[in-house]
Amino acid sequence: MEWLVSLLLGAGGGNLAGYLLKGKSLGTLWNSVVGILGGGLGGTVLGMLGLGTDGGMDLSGIIGSVAGGGVGGGILMAIIGVIKSAMNKS
Repeated sequence: MEWLVSLLLGAGGGNLAGYLLKGKSLGTLWNSVVGILGGGLGGTVLGMLGLGTDGGMDLSGIIGSVAGGGVGGGILMAIIGVIKSAMNKS
């Protein structure tokens, strides 16, 4: 269940990053796709580090899902947006 929360929050984080970085946005669909990938990666990395989640939907699990999903999705979207922007300038 937590991986689903991470993926959904990743989509939200990707779209939020796209909104905040107007020149780097990939559009709603691609912001969501990249955010979902980032959310999955962020949740996996936090799980491997033993941070945030313990398999339950208690407060620490929710915080871990938000951190891994939302932040991971936003960071990956921002990175890809910057790369896309740099490639368009070349």
